[in-house]
Amino acid sequence: MRAKTIAIANQKGGVGKTTSCVNLAAAVAMQDKTVLLIDLDPQGNATMGSGINKNAVEYTIADVLLGQVDITTAILAAEKSGFSVLPSNADVTAAEIGLIQIDNYQHQLTKAISTINNKYDYIFIDCPPSLNTLTLNALVAADSIIIPMQCEYYALEGLTSLMSTIEQIKQELNPKLKVEGLIRTMYDPRNKLALEVTEQLIGHFGSLVYKTVVPRNVRLAEAPSHGLPVMMYDKASKGSKAYMDLAAELLMAEEIIA
Repeated sequence: MRAKTIAIANQKGGVGKTTSCVNLAAAVAMQDKTVLLIDLDPQGNATMGSGINKNAVEYTIADVLLGQVDITTAILAAEKSGFSVLPSNADVTAAEIGLIQIDNYQHQLTKAISTINNKYDYIFIDCPPSLNTLTLNALVAADSIIIPMQCEYYALEGLTSLMSTIEQIKQELNPKLKVEGLIRTMYDPRNKLALEVTEQLIGHFGSLVYKTVVPRNVRLAEAPSHGLPVMMYDKASKGSKAYMDLAAELLMAEEIIA
């Protein structure tokens, strides 16, 4: 059995990308699935939010991409979070430059993942908020992409640009890449714009827009500072319920396809 690899990406920052990656990984792991989270963002927020000190790790995803260590050597268990992590920190910025020196550098992550594919049910990749060599590696390695987005005016503009990037990668580097779904984050149903953007999204993407919306939630915002996914920090919170529902939607869609 081969892991399903999902990139969580949006070229726009501040849309709840890392929050979605960490909490979706935890929620899926809670359904008796083996999960690996790959942190590709040099900020290392997904690493910290999973309970691993990014400044104390021996190896990062940078060492793996540059072929300096085997991927299994760099993977750590985030025991309180319930999944494994391939960590990141500021050192990963150097990997961007180093990668360009490697032939077919876009395939470095694909090659690394291929050696551990049968050990996990799901691999989630937290991408940087820009289209750089790291994000390119993620989109070439992924089976699909989940796009978190806020329901605001500029979000749609950024989405158009991201969709054309995905299309280009499909044509040139990864024909299997597809959009898994779009998550509406920091959602406030009292906001008229949120309802208008939702209408446009559903009009354009139909069933690709997840029914589950992630609300603005204090507990969700607090959880990363404790190094925990929200369901381990406050299981009863609205944020926890949203990501549990989202995981159920994702897994149900998989069962239907299977």
